[in-house]
Amino acid sequence: MLLSEKFRYLQTQYGNAYHKVDIIMAKVCDITGKRPRVGNNVSHANNKTKRKFYPNLHKKNFYVPEEDAWITLKVCSKALKTINKNGITAVLKKAQDSGMIVIR
Repeated sequence: MLLSEKFRYLQTQYGNAYHKVDIIMAKVCDITGKRPRVGNNVSHANNKTKRKFYPNLHKKNFYVPEEDAWITLKVCSKALKTINKNGITAVLKKAQDSGMIVIR
């Protein structure tokens, strides 16, 4: 059985029933490689508890005129600003050169 983008099916121990299980997608920018960072919540009494700082990710569709195709990328806000400034083709080429994405 193939994995879809959002769900996968797992066989349970109670027979041959298949149930939908959410796949947790990685919170990583496809262009810049930004990922969650670890830090502390610091209270007024200076108590420290662990927390995560997540990147500001958006799932966006982009039209690539050279390929005449739409692609879906999960990009952070900084990458969106870079795409608006330089264009999607230049950003994809730079990301491919740095090894962030693989274009077939």
